[in-house]
Parts: sequence; C-alpha cells; structure tokens
Amino acid sequence: MTGIEQGILIGGLMLLLMALRVHIAMAMLVAGSIGYVWIAGPATLLNYMKTAAWARYSIYDLSVVPLFLLMGQFATHGGLSKALFRAGNTLIGHWRGGMAMAAVGACAGFGAICGSSLATAATMGQVALPELRSHKYSGRLATAAIAAGGTLGILIPPSVPLVIYAILTEQNIAKLFVSAFIPGLIAMGGYMLVIAIMARVDPTSAPAGDRATWGERLAALVETWPVLLIFTVVIGGIYGGFFTPTEAASIGTLATGYVAWKSGGLRKHGFIECVYGTAQATGMIFLILLGADIMNVFLALTQMPAELSKWVVGLGLSPLLVLFVILCIYLVLGCIMDSLSMILLTVPIFFPIIMGLDFWGLDAEAKAIWFGILTLMAVEIGMITPPVGLNVFIISSMAKDTSMKETFIGIVPFLASDFLRIALLVFVPSIALIALKL
Repeated sequence: MTGIEQGILIGGLMLLLMALRVHIAMAMLVAGSIGYVWIAGPATLLNYMKTAAWARYSIYDLSVVPLFLLMGQFATHGGLSKALFRAGNTLIGHWRGGMAMAAVGACAGFGAICGSSLATAATMGQVALPELRSHKYSGRLATAAIAAGGTLGILIPPSVPLVIYAILTEQNIAKLFVSAFIPGLIAMGGYMLVIAIMARVDPTSAPAGDRATWGERLAALVETWPVLLIFTVVIGGIYGGFFTPTEAASIGTLATGYVAWKSGGLRKHGFIECVYGTAQATGMIFLILLGADIMNVFLALTQMPAELSKWVVGLGLSPLLVLFVILCIYLVLGCIMDSLSMILLTVPIFFPIIMGLDFWGLDAEAKAIWFGILTLMAVEIGMITPPVGLNVFIISSMAKDTSMKETFIGIVPFLASDFLRIALLVFVPSIALIALKL
C-alpha cells in the first residue's frame, strides 16, 4: 500500500471519528496514533509520545497565543467594543444601513486587539445586536452582518491562526501580520458595500438612524484612543523591529489590562473570568496542536505530503488550477471543521505542493506569505458557512427571534464578497505583499 493510500485511509478514520462527535483534537490523536503504530509499531509511538508534548509546547513563539487571547479577554471586559461601535455609529449611523456598517467597522477594530473570530463575534453580538434590533433592523441583516464581521477577528492582525501558520511553515510572524492588514481592510470595505446594497434593495431592513452632532462624534472618537494606541504599539513595534511578537503581545496585554482595570471591567470576578477564559481557549488550542502533531508525524512517515507534491507537479496542471482546487477543499472542510484544525491538518500537505509550483514569478518567501493570507481568508469563510458556521451559531444563540436559517440566508451576499476578494488576491498577489516593500 502506498503512502498516499495509507494517508487517505487514516484520514477517513479521522473524519469518521469526527462524524461520531469525537472532539477534533482526540480524533486526530487517535487516528494518527493508529497510523503510527501501523507503520512503526507501538514501541516507537510510545517513545515519540514521551517527548511530543514538551517538544511542541516549549516553542517560544507559541507563547504569543495565550497572550493575544488574554488581550482579547481584557478588551472585552474593558468596554473597548462598546467604544468602537459607538464611534462608528456616531459617524455613519445616519446612513441607511449605517449602524450595521458601524458594527462591521467595530468588529475590525476589535479584531485588531483580539485575534479571535469567535471572541469578536460574541463580543460585538452583545454590544451591537440589541442596538440594531431596537432600531428596526431586520433579524436577517443584523445577525448576518455581525457574524460576517466577526470573521475579521482572525484576518485583521494580530491573528492566532496566522501565528500557527507561521510556526508550521517557518515564516516570519511580523511579515504575515503586516501582509494580512490590507486584505483585512478590503474585507471590511466589502462587507460594508454588501450592507449598503442590501439596504438599497430592501430599505425596511436597514433604516437610517439619527444624525449625531460633531461634538458627539468627537467625544465618541476620543473614547477609541486606547484601541488605536495599542494596535499601533503592537503591530508597529513588531514591524519596526522594536519588539518580537511575544514582547509586543506582552506589552499589548498589559496595556489592555490597564484599560480594563481603569474602566472597572476587572472588578469582582472580572479578572478571574479573563484568566479562566484564556486558559480554557489556550488548553483547547494546545490540545489540537498535539493531536495535529501526531497526525502530521504519521503523514510524514507515509511520505504522503512529498509523494502528493511530486504527483501533482508531475501532472503538469496549471498552478492556478491546483490552487483553486486547494481553496475549494478549504471551503468544503470549513463546513465541518474549525479554522485552527483545518490549518494544522492541511498546511503540512498543501504547503509543499504550493511551494513546488510557480505563481507569478514569486520567490519562496513571498509565495509562502501570499498562500498564508489566502489560506486564512478561505478558512475565515468556514466560520460563516453551514452546517458548522461557528460565528452563526454564536450570533443565533443571542438572537432568539431570528432563526439560524434566516441568518444563513442573510450570509449569502457576504459570502459573495468573500469569493470576489479571494479571486482578487489570487490574481493580484501584490495586495498582500505591498506592505512588505514599504
């Protein structure tokens, strides 16, 4: 049996375990372990397992994950999401659909200090959803806008999945963060354009709000200065070479924690809730990392990634065709898996294939960064597609008067915007690379 056949068989076992509702980390761990024993025997597996956890968790760059997660927790408890939404609403809330656009803009701003799509969707859902519904926005538009806007949490840097991609592919985290910024802004603009079109098509779904005075706008903008300062220090410090990503994450966490403390968000059980939420999310991510390591070691033993890469290159197919097939696979996997699991499971397989093909004459580093941003964008779509669509589940749990079906229907125009953005980035890779030349 060839390595590709062994990999497909064990991969099928993993998907079967997931279908039986086994947690993705355990599904990868069990399937990978069975495959490892099949090829190398139980003694070799036990010898590997005794150092696997230490080898993975002792990587210095991984320390940014709990730091960014804690920064997001502090931002949530510090009321920064409310300030961002209030600022956006005072500026454009008087437009038709302006309040929903403000919610998307606030999601982008919150994502700049959070790094988690789920946290962004959950936080902005609590802040913006009641306001949208009280101003007579349709449930379909209100829930879809926030669910889609929540995906900006992993696209606007800092981004936890992007950190994991950087570690897997041995790329520079700072360069990936900077490269994701412009595509993130394009995503935000695309979502706002979708809302504007939907508001024109059905004016009753997105009524215009009251116009704020210039004094109210100025006061609301002043409240957002901590977000701007923290983002500038963290991303500017990383890109300028003043801090490593871990140092920048530490500074950002301290600054966000101070803002949360000053606002009273850490009183009573606030601080404990932040620490507990961070520990819970970190534990989940690190367990998935361990499961993926076992699965990927099995795949390495089968030589499946190398064999698959040689096979694909030998077919003589157009590099763009190969890329589009990979992106389509991501879209399908996004319907059944979470973003981090997809990256951990597929990047070791797809990355060698992409690196063996020529795209627009890009060098190795540029190609790796470009593919990383494309992967992140494809993974992001999985957060709002059925049947999983984790962002949709979160928003639907808050919007009791709007069915999940209605939200998914409202998501369709936002998905169209996502597909157009991916196509744009595929054919104009400089969008993701222009920041590297500044």
